[in-house]
Amino acid sequence: MTILAVLLCILLLIVMISVFKINAFLSFLIVSIIAGISLGLPLSKIAGAIEKGMGDVLGSLVIIITTGAMLGKLVAESGAAQKIAEVMMTTFGKKHIQWAMVITGFIIGIPLYYGIGFVLMVPLIFSVVYRYKLNAIYIGLPMLAALSVTHGFLPPHPSPAALVVQFEANMGLTLFYGMIVAIPAIVVGGPIFAKSLKHIEAKPLASFRTKELPEEALPGRWVSLFTALLPVLLLAFASFLPLTLPPGSALGPVISFIGNPSIVMLTVLMIATYLLGIRRGQKMNDIMALYTEAVKDVAMILLIITGSGALKEILVQTGVSVEIASYLKGISIEPLFLGWLIAALIRFAVGSATVAGLTTAGIIFPLMAGAHTDPNLMVLAVGAGSLMFSHVNDSGFWLFKEYFNLSLRDTFRSWALMETIVGVMGLIGVLILHALL
Repeated sequence: MTILAVLLCILLLIVMISVFKINAFLSFLIVSIIAGISLGLPLSKIAGAIEKGMGDVLGSLVIIITTGAMLGKLVAESGAAQKIAEVMMTTFGKKHIQWAMVITGFIIGIPLYYGIGFVLMVPLIFSVVYRYKLNAIYIGLPMLAALSVTHGFLPPHPSPAALVVQFEANMGLTLFYGMIVAIPAIVVGGPIFAKSLKHIEAKPLASFRTKELPEEALPGRWVSLFTALLPVLLLAFASFLPLTLPPGSALGPVISFIGNPSIVMLTVLMIATYLLGIRRGQKMNDIMALYTEAVKDVAMILLIITGSGALKEILVQTGVSVEIASYLKGISIEPLFLGWLIAALIRFAVGSATVAGLTTAGIIFPLMAGAHTDPNLMVLAVGAGSLMFSHVNDSGFWLFKEYFNLSLRDTFRSWALMETIVGVMGLIGVLILHALL
């Protein structure tokens, strides 16, 4: 009955948004209340759960998304995105531009959180799309597939890193195995799958559609590349430098502060304001007006994402994920597949890849010892499962839908199916490695 109630609530959300055209944020709030009541959460706790879920999402994303939107707007309006698109097209050629996007997404995805990578890369994707009149889904989905896979499979991302600790795996070996599993998953879920989506017409947010500037008005290639990649460089520095420091080093807290994604984004925005704005003769008032417009563009996206956080928290507090996992625990199958399956079902019910991965860890760990399961492969199996079945209770689903301005139907056919493909490919890769090792 619990699973049926969850399915009905998700169906109601889809109907409210797609059939009755009710605003997605309001739909989330209404369905969250209905879910709380139908799943037995005390009435006195429903409002608090909704507020907590919204607050958790806002707390972790509001600075990243708003500063990312400001940076993206500046990169687009200054001509930096146009210059980067020209460099990429010159280097790889129009025929191979899709692979250029995949490689870029994979490289920046290793140190970069998915949300930051998304808001930073969207202006670059749209610049290529508009300048060379290419299909937005065909160009953008492969890069986002790379970002998603690195987020789910590879340390130092939060869920894989936490799973390494909980499963007592080896961080370096997990990262090595993860690279082997991630590459075919990205290739199949990205460039190959995207070829079947050329018929989907996306109309990306108009704020990222800028006028073509003459060559002499564009910033230099190195300034453009440096500004766009600076968040990646800072986050990579903050992620890997602590590994070289002795335990208890006084530099640890300083690096942790500087490497916080919100601090990184604010720092980069300040540097970009100078390099792409003030240094090129723009007035501060004009730059701030540009930033105001950028925030307006993403305001509804933020609200929709917070709504998905409200529904996620209701499902977490009602114990849906624990109930599903407890039921599957008694099934006698290969532990790697079981870990993947539990994570996939929790992801479907709750919407958060991180929650799915960490919830699965506590359930599957006791089963690993008796079966002598490789903990490094279990990290990857659970990570692959946590990417499965992305739909209306996942903030990534709404980021993709709203930025690319797609219908719900087309978002399911592109984003949701891509996430499922990379999740299945991840499982296949893990099982092949398990057979070979």
